[in-house]
Amino acid sequence: MKSHAKVVVIGGGVVGVSALYHLARKGWGDDVVLLEKAELTSGSTWHAAGLLPLFNMSYSVGQVHKYSVRLYQELEAETGQPVGFSQVGNLRLAMNHDRMDEYRQYAATARTIGIDVKFLTPKEIGKLWPMCNIDGLVGGIFHPDDGYIQPADLTQALAKGARARGATIYRKTAVLAIEQTSSGAWRVSTPNGDITCEHVISATGNYARQTGAMVGLDIPVIPVEHQYIVTEKHPELVKRRESGAPEMAVLRESDGSWYLREENGGFILGPYEKGAPCCYVDGPDPRAEYELFQEDIDRLAPHIEAAMSRVPAFAEVGIKQVYNGAIAYTPDGNPIIGPAWDLDNFWLNEGHSFGITAAGGAGWQLAEWIVEGEPTIDMLGVEPRRFGDYASKKYLIEKNEEAYSNVFVIHYPDEERPAGRPLRKAPCYERMQAMGAVFGQKFGWERPNFFATDGMAQEDDWSFRRSKWFEAVRKEVANTTTNVGLLDMTAFAKCRISGPGAEAFLDGFVANNLPKKTGGMALVHALNRNGGIHSEFTLRREASDSFYLVSAGALQRLDHDYIKKHMPRDGSVQFTQLTGALGVLVVAGPKSRQLLQRVTDADLSNEAFRWLSTRDIVVGMAPVNAMRVNYVGELGWELHHPIEYQNHIFDALFAAGEDLGLKPFGIRAMDSMRLEKSYRMVGTELSIEYSAYESAMDRFVKPDKGDFLGREALVASRDAGVNTLLVTLEVAGVDDADALGNNALLRDGKLIGRATGGGFGFRINKSLALGMVQSEYSKPGTKMEIEILGKSYPATVVADSPFDPENERLRDVNNANS
Repeated sequence: MKSHAKVVVIGGGVVGVSALYHLARKGWGDDVVLLEKAELTSGSTWHAAGLLPLFNMSYSVGQVHKYSVRLYQELEAETGQPVGFSQVGNLRLAMNHDRMDEYRQYAATARTIGIDVKFLTPKEIGKLWPMCNIDGLVGGIFHPDDGYIQPADLTQALAKGARARGATIYRKTAVLAIEQTSSGAWRVSTPNGDITCEHVISATGNYARQTGAMVGLDIPVIPVEHQYIVTEKHPELVKRRESGAPEMAVLRESDGSWYLREENGGFILGPYEKGAPCCYVDGPDPRAEYELFQEDIDRLAPHIEAAMSRVPAFAEVGIKQVYNGAIAYTPDGNPIIGPAWDLDNFWLNEGHSFGITAAGGAGWQLAEWIVEGEPTIDMLGVEPRRFGDYASKKYLIEKNEEAYSNVFVIHYPDEERPAGRPLRKAPCYERMQAMGAVFGQKFGWERPNFFATDGMAQEDDWSFRRSKWFEAVRKEVANTTTNVGLLDMTAFAKCRISGPGAEAFLDGFVANNLPKKTGGMALVHALNRNGGIHSEFTLRREASDSFYLVSAGALQRLDHDYIKKHMPRDGSVQFTQLTGALGVLVVAGPKSRQLLQRVTDADLSNEAFRWLSTRDIVVGMAPVNAMRVNYVGELGWELHHPIEYQNHIFDALFAAGEDLGLKPFGIRAMDSMRLEKSYRMVGTELSIEYSAYESAMDRFVKPDKGDFLGREALVASRDAGVNTLLVTLEVAGVDDADALGNNALLRDGKLIGRATGGGFGFRINKSLALGMVQSEYSKPGTKMEIEILGKSYPATVVADSPFDPENERLRDVNNANS
């Protein structure tokens, strides 16, 4: 066995073999090794049904799936190894109009990434699937490029392609231990000897948590039992085959939570039922291979009955076999693909609940990331660091079982799932709840989405269209614009970077200038090597050698790991985690200065406390780091405080603010107001796929300050010419639905870009969207069309910040000393 390699892939399922194949394709074939404890495919791959669903609401996952399907079509010709690809298409049924809205929103995403989707009427469905009962249907969608594949054959083809490029596969070679040496290299121990390597990829499926434990990682993956039924032959299906009729598409009744396809003259039925339990909670037996569980047919009864009603022929066949095997899951159902946190060159390719579909794309992007240093698409939706240490084993069991049972539910854009909640709560949680808060969660934290008032039920109302919370948000925006509002942002990610090397490190880490004076603040961005925006921070200089950084709460582990991996290793820079130690309350609105002046002795006038500056003050009896900045475009302050003082501050503010109209507001009101200011958000407008110049962040980039991460690529892209630009759009003619993101932007029927986000601007009473367009269409006044839930609406490019473009309200120029 080899003793050295650049990369060791652990796991011989389709996911691991695909990673090996793509590394070999990148030219590393002679220096990559795969270790499999038993035989290739002997984990979960062998019993997978082999479906290739292109349907996914995630921009990241959609691109991964698209690549896989294209690769699988070419693989047999490349390797000479049959893969059993049956491109029969995929037909999804809709039994209600909310489901059709989901399909319309998905189709917008699909169009922007080049996936073909066709909408069908019930009558057209009957022609495409003649054995389908179309009663109760309102329509459906059809993917002509979709289908299914034979998982074992696919894996062998990938293995053959990898070996042909020099890659090595060792079967029956279990990994016993993994450790990082003092030089930073990895030592992987097996019964046949050790291999030292630069990179390790964990693609161990059901063993993910055990593999992670070898290196100190608590990987957020636990499998769930999944059953599917294989039936005896049906005479009509046999007759169709004999007559030369084409195989019918994979049929999915989303509202019944099942799929059905042909298999050797019979059917395969795969339900996603409620009550399916997690399995291998403490990991499988190390000797396990080709393992199945006892079937539980009673659990599937409602889905079997639904399938019989939709496809009467299914009721006429006997059951040949029931497969009940483990399928890996994460809390949100998406895989984890990318670097592990707190470890150098340890990569995760785990949690694949749709592993056959995702394997090709996952291997492709991992190979790009490892060899070239960056992925080529925005991988935020599958980032391993999107979960935190709150994801305990008990949490994973609740959330993963929920994710499995929700595979076919309608995925509303404002959906908030209940399992494992509430978990992380700010001290003021109960106070906000008593005020009518309806909560969502980010990174385990509960945050008010909106407040139910005036007799409104204290519950959410999910929709792709304007729903009951629309008017609640309108009231919150109106009060914040007229009086003063309070927003809890305790979930912000917070840290301190300090030490004698802190200033030099940060200056080379972010693209903007650092504030020179103690108490100064700046909005700064850490780029990736290609000049795309990876992270955004509000940065405060606390001292000559200490800086306080704040970023999006959902990105805590990602942002903080990115910082730590770029810090010098000589001890000159220290990282201190502050997220759980500090709370944040935001007060915003024209009366916010009046409110704060009642509870502090500090001078809050414009002269003493300028916009975009910070001061240490006392609110009531509590120490506060007050930052004159906010995300809604009104006069206001963020109040950062030791978390144990939060309720004291909260109560002092509300006691002092009753006559000023102080009321709480939520995340959805904040999002409406940030759109009116054209404020960008990481993961939508700010992405590694677009340079800082394409995201129109020029004023926050200082290429002449000296070298910084991503500068060379950023300047080169600028000098080559910017082909895409972020714009603000005013959308006309809408009445009950606004852009949600990933909407196609068209000019004379030609795709010219995509919306990154959208919503209604209550202060200007207009529907708005932010979007990336080809630069020739970026000038204010340019007309185009935007697709929203299947309809086309006129959209016009407007100058950034359609509300208060001169920032007069933020600077409070008309009421400076009130």
